[in-house]
Amino acid sequence: VGKKVQAIYLWWHKPVIDKELLQSLPNLKVIANSGVGMDHLDLKLIASFGVKMANAPHAVSSTTADTGMALLLASARRLVEVHNISISPSVEYCEADILGVKVAGATLGIIGMGRIGYKIALRAKAFEMNILYHNRTQRKVQEEQAVGATYCKKIDSLLQQADFVMLVVSLTPQTHKLIGKRELELMKPTATLINISRGPVVDQEALVAALQTGVIRAAALDVTSPEPLPRDHPLLKLKNIIITPHLGTKTDKAAYMITEEAVENILAALSGLPLPSEVLPS
Repeated sequence: VGKKVQAIYLWWHKPVIDKELLQSLPNLKVIANSGVGMDHLDLKLIASFGVKMANAPHAVSSTTADTGMALLLASARRLVEVHNISISPSVEYCEADILGVKVAGATLGIIGMGRIGYKIALRAKAFEMNILYHNRTQRKVQEEQAVGATYCKKIDSLLQQADFVMLVVSLTPQTHKLIGKRELELMKPTATLINISRGPVVDQEALVAALQTGVIRAAALDVTSPEPLPRDHPLLKLKNIIITPHLGTKTDKAAYMITEEAVENILAALSGLPLPSEVLPS
């Protein structure tokens, strides 16, 4: 049926798009991805076959932003730890041992102020947080004022000031291990690192060491490298970390909206119309 296939809808990186598959589909016109991140695709290879590509940024932005805030709040108030205490056979505990971190008035540093990052800023404003952000390009003044965000041209400045650092960048060669030993040591010892972007954006060995030695207070990760982590990975043995299985977009409504957005892009490509969410190779 290879000659009949004109479109591919990728769900959770399946099927794998390689040269062999592209060669077997001579009439393929478009590949629609079920999410924003395209790091699992060789965009230049696909484009060389004359195939267009699209992602689903509109469908996933709010849900992913919700996940980021959920991890921030859960880590700040140590929800996983106290849940385990609450359901344990013995509920005896010292209140001093379950003290959390106040979110209102704390400083949130957002690294990557795209569509998702901006929605996180909107939510953080409602929690009365001070907001810093680092991005390749500065947002418009009115957009900054709407959420009360301050631009940090250098990432170091953000890391030194933030109580919570939220990673919301795409995975590229420039962002691979963006947060390593040096960056973690710039953070406050009371700070929390939250990653909702991609696992390789963080140097996991450096993160393990930082959490073990108190370089930073805690981490909350919706993404790791690999996913899932091996069951003997040192991150899984730490108390000052929360790990979730890439929950970012996983709600019933988001799944439906992602499919709608993918279908819209596919139909546009098959009709020779501009794709609403086309992604071009860089």
